[in-house]
Amino acid sequence: MISRPAAAVGVSFVVAGPGDPDLLTVRAHRLLKTADVVLADAEVIDLAMQVATGEVLIANDSNGVPLSLAARAKVITDARKNDRVIARLLSGDPVLDGRLSLETEAIAKANLVFEVAAGVTPLAAAAAHTGISLTGGRTREVRVIDADVPAIDWTLYTDADVTLVVQNAADRAAEITKALIKAGRDPKTPVAIVRDGATVEQRSLHTTLEALPGAAKLAKHAGQGLVIIGETAGERTPWFETRALHGWRVLVPKTKDSMEDLQDMLISFGAVPFEVPTMSVEPPRTPQQMERAIHGLVSGRFEWVVFTSVNAVRAIRERFEESGLDARSLSGIRVAAIGQDTVDALIAMGVRPDLVPTGEQTTASLLDEWPEFDQILDPINRVFLPRADIATETLVAGLTELGWEVEDVTAYRTVRATPPPAETREAIKSGGFDAVIFTSSSTVRNLVGIAGKPHPSSIIACIGAATAKTAQEHGLRVDVLPESAEIDALAHALAAHGVALRDQAAATGSVGWRPSRKRSAARRRAT
Repeated sequence: MISRPAAAVGVSFVVAGPGDPDLLTVRAHRLLKTADVVLADAEVIDLAMQVATGEVLIANDSNGVPLSLAARAKVITDARKNDRVIARLLSGDPVLDGRLSLETEAIAKANLVFEVAAGVTPLAAAAAHTGISLTGGRTREVRVIDADVPAIDWTLYTDADVTLVVQNAADRAAEITKALIKAGRDPKTPVAIVRDGATVEQRSLHTTLEALPGAAKLAKHAGQGLVIIGETAGERTPWFETRALHGWRVLVPKTKDSMEDLQDMLISFGAVPFEVPTMSVEPPRTPQQMERAIHGLVSGRFEWVVFTSVNAVRAIRERFEESGLDARSLSGIRVAAIGQDTVDALIAMGVRPDLVPTGEQTTASLLDEWPEFDQILDPINRVFLPRADIATETLVAGLTELGWEVEDVTAYRTVRATPPPAETREAIKSGGFDAVIFTSSSTVRNLVGIAGKPHPSSIIACIGAATAKTAQEHGLRVDVLPESAEIDALAHALAAHGVALRDQAAATGSVGWRPSRKRSAARRRAT
């Protein structure tokens, strides 16, 4: 263990704010990652588990009751006695509600050195993500009160030049607006109710004091949140909730590797991606065939090598590295590839393919552009095809018809993963996911095999025609099929479908447009 100077800061108080890890400050991220222990409020325990690398403790007792101030301080002091660095992760805005000062005072009395990493406040984040400026250069001040405070004198908050923010008030907004109107505030004053602000679950309602009771009843929103009252509440530039897939829970069945690019694109559209491993990629059981093929590449036995997937590129690259070879071993050999991801993997390896389908990235498109074997122009008629153990014979048959001799070699095996947790399987089968994205036929087969068929309410998106055919063979309705079999095109096609559903819901006056919400609403109506 690395010894730390006696004066080193061993205690940090980290403000979680809205609870989104992307809204933590850089300093907060660093403190959470370098702490030996993180003591987190229950509301942000998932955030702590996601970011922290050390031990994570919840600031509740065994019965789920929040620890007392003295008990929380004892956890911190005990950690420091053992020379452990501890981060105290507080939910919400402990600066505004006073919790931070109480906790730091207790640690100061214990003569411990500490630091504070303040962050984005839930109030500022909710306003920003709703497109509201709290002053807008028009109002004199912003007043923040808590709806839980007893006997509020609403006559103190009738000034039109004041923006009033009421915390913990979303479910009592109707009675608050009636009280304000009765106290003398203009009934036409704009109002915004924001629930789960600055999260993917954010929902906001924008109306006026006099119209709020009816609007709230129609919206059918529920849960704690902020009520923002004032002229600036009616002058907003929406951007967050208007994203194409705002709040969508999207299941991404994956292979051995994380689909980071796809996840990033889904997040940019407002979705929450959930990865579920469906298979792993492993070497072939008998490597001798691959070893002979690699030797053939080096000795010049092949005219072409065809890569149909990133996994095929990886398999060859790993074999090269094991043998002390590199991309120069493909010098003089023509390279074909299907799919932009495969092309990118080859370029990263140091190889630029000679032939890539110009249109749809499929086996059929590659065969349409593949040249016939010419005894005069082509000194060798052999093609090396490294592929998965479950690949189809379509490409081999097509190349053979064109006069080529194909050496079809199993470069890797796909093995079905273990089933996901029970709650994930239940969400898949009951419509808990708004969409399921399939990036290959094997992900369809394996997901259905380990978790069951997605519920009919879930949107099914497939990367290409072959994957869509497999989904249909398993009884799934394919809703989204991009024009090109690319990850980028798939994400954009799903986003476009989401926009179409939202527009349709707006045209018909439907409250919910997320598939999982529509499913829940239908079940409630049936009940």
